[in-house]
Amino acid sequence: MSDIEVGALPTPAEPAPNGAALGAASNGRPEKRVRLSRRRQVIAQRLMEAQQTAAMLTTFNEVDMSAVLAIRASLQEEFRDRYGVKLGLMSFFTKAAVSALKQFPNVNAELQDKDLVLKEYYDINVAVNTDDGLVVPVVRHADQLSFAGIEKEIERLAQAARNRTLGVDDLVGGTFTITNGGIFGNLFSTPIRNVPQVGILGVHKIMDRPIAVDGQVVIRPMMYIALSYDHRIIDGRESVGFLAWVKKCIENPNILLVED
Repeated sequence: MSDIEVGALPTPAEPAPNGAALGAASNGRPEKRVRLSRRRQVIAQRLMEAQQTAAMLTTFNEVDMSAVLAIRASLQEEFRDRYGVKLGLMSFFTKAAVSALKQFPNVNAELQDKDLVLKEYYDINVAVNTDDGLVVPVVRHADQLSFAGIEKEIERLAQAARNRTLGVDDLVGGTFTITNGGIFGNLFSTPIRNVPQVGILGVHKIMDRPIAVDGQVVIRPMMYIALSYDHRIIDGRESVGFLAWVKKCIENPNILLVED
């Protein structure tokens, strides 16, 4: 999942032509030639741009998901009855990312020539899976939304993506991206930034693992998280600090409930 979500646009995938079996000149084995869809061509172009125009680096951390899972379990039924959507993990990570972006504003920025443009708003791209691949629509004003507001907006954007009704305004202008490889069972990845953004947060599969807590080995639901970033703008202190702040918010989600 780490590579295909960047720069996906709301163009419908072209139907693959019926390629005839072609004999390879070297060994005579059958082959089929299929033209890439317009969406896949755009994705390929954007991925190459992301790799060639930045000094990419990825930093990792791990998060104990016990507190978030406990909140979801205790509130899920009431949350769904009241708001009509499930309480998912993405609202927690969106809230945590916004909190971390406020602490480390260079991560919520864009490099334009020799100027670093610091974004003082928080429009978060969230990767959504569709039959034609992944797209990254934008949750606008994520810092001003409640948990329910974030979940409703993600659900709206996901439905629009699957129905191919996303507009350009749904896809452009984001300041930071979150991608969730965990929905495919991915344990670990190095996501590629969404040009021209500085960073992208990758979240992954939750897996029970033994960890040391207060000198004792216990089993906890753990998740690896990754921040890929443009090292021209972000140094180790900021990248490590950003992930540590996200970890703090997820492991102590009450912080997110009282934060402005």
